[in-house]
Amino acid sequence: MCGRFTLTASPTDVEEELGIEIPSFPPSHNIAPTEEILAIAAIHTAPKACFFHWGLIPHWSKQKNKGPKPINARAETIADTMPFKHLLPRKRCLIVADGFYEWTSDKTPFHFQNENGRLMTFAGLWDTWQDSESGEAVSSCTIITTRPNELVAKYHDRMPVILEEGNREAWLDVDITDASLLQKVLEPYDSDKMHACRISKAINNPTYKGHRRK
Repeated sequence: MCGRFTLTASPTDVEEELGIEIPSFPPSHNIAPTEEILAIAAIHTAPKACFFHWGLIPHWSKQKNKGPKPINARAETIADTMPFKHLLPRKRCLIVADGFYEWTSDKTPFHFQNENGRLMTFAGLWDTWQDSESGEAVSSCTIITTRPNELVAKYHDRMPVILEEGNREAWLDVDITDASLLQKVLEPYDSDKMHACRISKAINNPTYKGHRRK
């Protein structure tokens, strides 16, 4: 799974790397489910940066606070599983990060990053729920996971799908709707491009937002 990640780059750095206007956001060493997270989605055909609630609330839910709110979706089954199969053709997004966490059996956390320090963009799906009476709307998302690469496999049996530049464009292309084509990009990231760093167990508390290092 992917249950915690980081985004400590500045909005300016994100803009320069991704080539899209980014709203202001606070850096975080410990982003957890239910928080508002920075994403890029193809809204009205043009990619746009926005903030999504992390934990998918399907548009057909009767109440936003009832029912499962998946933070992850398995790449191998999203084309056949509710509620993801209805989102895959048109409601795809990128979740912006610069690292993610996994834990060993004794709850020791490790932080995974790109070797060159560049951003990571996780493949995601999103939806918008709206209250039929009040009109309140909540846009939310889930992060797609896949089998681990050689590095992550030492710690966990899943990892987020990390999309590089060419696949980012394809993932946000609303003209691509074929599930079999889309699933081809949902592969493990090259382990040679990553490194892992052991960090303090303080990060195990989702409310802790301080420095991540050991």
